Amino acid sequence: MALEIKQQLKLAQQLIMTPQLQQALKLLQMSRLELLQTIRQEILENPVLMEEAETTEIPEDEVPDLEKEIPDAQMEMFMDFNWEVYLDGHSLSSSYHDNYEMSESPPNYENFIQARSSLYRDLLWQWRLNSPDERSFEIGKYIIGNLNDNGYFNASFEDISKDLTWISPTPEEFEAALSLVQQLDPPGIAARTLSECLLLQLRTRSPRNLVAEKIVETHLDLLKRRDIPALSKKLSVSQDVISEALHLISELDPKPGRSYTQDPIYHVVPDVYVYKVDDDFLIVLNSEDIPTLRINPLYRSLLRKKDELAKDAREFIEKKMRSAIWLIKTVQQRHKTIYRVTESIVRFQRDFLDNGIQHLKPMILKDVADDIGMHESTVSRVTQGKYISTPQGLYEFKFFFTSSVRSTRGGSVSAESVKHMIRQIILNEDPKKPLSDEQIVSLLGRYHIKIARRTVAKYREAMRILPSKDRKKNF
Repeated sequence: MALEIKQQLKLAQQLIMTPQLQQALKLLQMSRLELLQTIRQEILENPVLMEEAETTEIPEDEVPDLEKEIPDAQMEMFMDFNWEVYLDGHSLSSSYHDNYEMSESPPNYENFIQARSSLYRDLLWQWRLNSPDERSFEIGKYIIGNLNDNGYFNASFEDISKDLTWISPTPEEFEAALSLVQQLDPPGIAARTLSECLLLQLRTRSPRNLVAEKIVETHLDLLKRRDIPALSKKLSVSQDVISEALHLISELDPKPGRSYTQDPIYHVVPDVYVYKVDDDFLIVLNSEDIPTLRINPLYRSLLRKKDELAKDAREFIEKKMRSAIWLIKTVQQRHKTIYRVTESIVRFQRDFLDNGIQHLKPMILKDVADDIGMHESTVSRVTQGKYISTPQGLYEFKFFFTSSVRSTRGGSVSAESVKHMIRQIILNEDPKKPLSDEQIVSLLGRYHIKIARRTVAKYREAMRILPSKDRKKNF
């Protein structure tokens, strides 16, 4: 069979991801802060784009109809929503004009804030006051600089010898400096092991409890299991004495540096507010920080006189005009999609909004997608990294999409509701007789929830709740 080249016409449909469509999808899944940064960057790069507050007065008859001058079939999908009416009904600006002039300059903001303390700075300040000489100071400074986030010192004398060759410290000098650093606050700092950390803290207590010191020094394995009878036999003391010692040890901090290294608390700004008004729920998009965009009237006027412009200038303005119009329409479509997804969630989770988390219904992305006539991937992008404020609290959108657990009544219960019930059961248990996972399964059965013991263990571990043997308290 001979090979030959032929030309053939073929008609086929193909999905093409245009740059505009890629931008629309990217904006849809952006968080609130990312969207704000993107808009600010576009305003800086595109002279045609401007905020509503920057309006320049130009006669209305000089403003051309840009939508007709720049036809684009892909923009028709954005035209079915009357955004102007929506904007008129909602305040999207938090700015205001002062009606007075300040007689004095405002106070410096730095006068009202306090720098976050750190373990290194705090210990170094104490060490400057307590170090006996210059050599000890340098050794102690090295020790303080090599503490981990929990306040433990994991280096060795060999490490110090390599890094402080200009001092050449002796083992005796190292041990003496380490002992002095361990006397600084907080107690237990610069310990090399957990046993040493707890022992340092116990030695600061007055009067000293020698039984507790012996337990943390030689019987940490029995302490972890809270095996009071075995400890009583090992130390030849009564169980009451052991219980008193365990109670004292429970007050110690195994990670003394943790208070200095905790992550800062970030303030979450919700994207949507849901308010209960009478027997209905009102949905309000939070767009106070997001600028209201519009086309600069100056460039509209210039484009109307495009015959007087040079070709390069006209093409540049038209290109920037298309980009600006597409961004405005895309942001509007993003708001509209978030609103529709929120509206669907409110319909599905009305019982939760009225009565709390125990009434949360199982729901998946497909449920919302079918309800509002969108694809699941679109709903997934909308709910990515966004938060909703409800009468029951502030939640991430993803919180409402949970798997289901079977009920003996034939229905299903949300996994989040089951987790909440497990948490409440454990909070109300007897600390001296904590419930096992099997017992929690039996208690959940009283609420008509059919669940396996392995699932209870998985949910408990997800909530960072210890097993029953580690939750037991004998005092």
